[in-house]
Amino acid sequence: MIARYTPPDFADLWTSDKRFKVWLEVELAACEAMEQHGLVPEGVAGRIRSKNIVLDAARIEAIERTVKHDVIAFLTHVEELVGDDARWLHRGMTSSDVLDSALALLMVEAVDKLIVRTDAALEALAKRAREHAETPMIGRSHGMFAEPVTFGIVLAGHFAELKRGRERLERAREGIAYGKVAGAVGTYAHLSPEIERVALAKLGLKAEPLATQIVPRDRHAEVFTACAFVASAIERLATNVRHWQRSDVGEAEEAFTAGQKGSSAMPHKRNPILSENLCGLARIVRAAVAPAFENIVMWHERDISHSSVERMIGPDVTATLAFMLDRTKGLVEGLVIYPANLQRSLDRAGDLFFSEGLLLALVEAGMARQEAYVLVQRNAMKAWRGEGTLRANVQADTDITGRLSSERVSSCFDLGHVLRFATTMVERALA
Repeated sequence: MIARYTPPDFADLWTSDKRFKVWLEVELAACEAMEQHGLVPEGVAGRIRSKNIVLDAARIEAIERTVKHDVIAFLTHVEELVGDDARWLHRGMTSSDVLDSALALLMVEAVDKLIVRTDAALEALAKRAREHAETPMIGRSHGMFAEPVTFGIVLAGHFAELKRGRERLERAREGIAYGKVAGAVGTYAHLSPEIERVALAKLGLKAEPLATQIVPRDRHAEVFTACAFVASAIERLATNVRHWQRSDVGEAEEAFTAGQKGSSAMPHKRNPILSENLCGLARIVRAAVAPAFENIVMWHERDISHSSVERMIGPDVTATLAFMLDRTKGLVEGLVIYPANLQRSLDRAGDLFFSEGLLLALVEAGMARQEAYVLVQRNAMKAWRGEGTLRANVQADTDITGRLSSERVSSCFDLGHVLRFATTMVERALA
């Protein structure tokens, strides 16, 4: 994580202080479960809790430099603070019982924060989509003029994609909320499945159905994949904003605030810096998917090839995506739309986007589809070359007017008919 792209709540979430605090909660939950089953004297966990100890991350890290083991360093420091009762902590457990259960808790909290931010971005998109549900604009395929859509339809499409991303985050949250308190290779040699169930229930986690020494890493890969989907949805929106803001398009642009500067050399510049930034950050989030999948494959009951990867991508991916979602919300709320320029682009198309309606009218009048296609295309290509509009060319083409009345030809150029379902489409997507 770097401060520039890390929201404050994620900076707090991934601190050493927070991590060690969660480790202690896992140990105490396991201790309480063991007390209930007679493996630990009653009252140990309560006495430890009553001391309200404050863990010193620097002290733990200092111990680790000697023992070369983070969980042993943590337990050593707890013993320094707690005294004799600390000997009952970690009974029958292995490091991964603590590490994986704690990581599950941190990942659940991270995903919850991401879902809240996704909801805020969705709310912004929904508001702007309804605002422009009937604002016509030219649709594009292959970057070329296609048929008309509305700005609201386009934004509703982005809403629908981001909503699917939210659903993936919800599924990933459910999948990552699993821990283990099963001992060295997950066989409960000095514990029991019931102790594990009770301990994890105290933490709000489920027990991994069959853990080895670790919780299987396909669960974690699902979270990072869900994050990548959300990042890509954001990037697609940002890419469209970048196109709309081009000088030769000018259909919409990012808000340009008072005092903002666009270029160190050219005072006239208004650059889509937010959208470009979002496109770049999406690459960082997606880049974690491959190592997350590689983490699934480990030797036998476990190794630690996954550990260093997760220490990096866990904080980086979740914090970066949180920043992206915050920025996306602001981008959408501040997006400036220019209906006159949207209409200008429609006008530049020279009625060409009505070509399909003409094709279908000729087919309905009894003409073979390919023959009709040739007739409409030859008039459209003349319009492309600047030789009149499609409407004027068709009205002068006797091969077409011999099949279609002037009223029928005119009906093919009705923008209202083409976009009559725009509001219905937007509301269906937002439902």
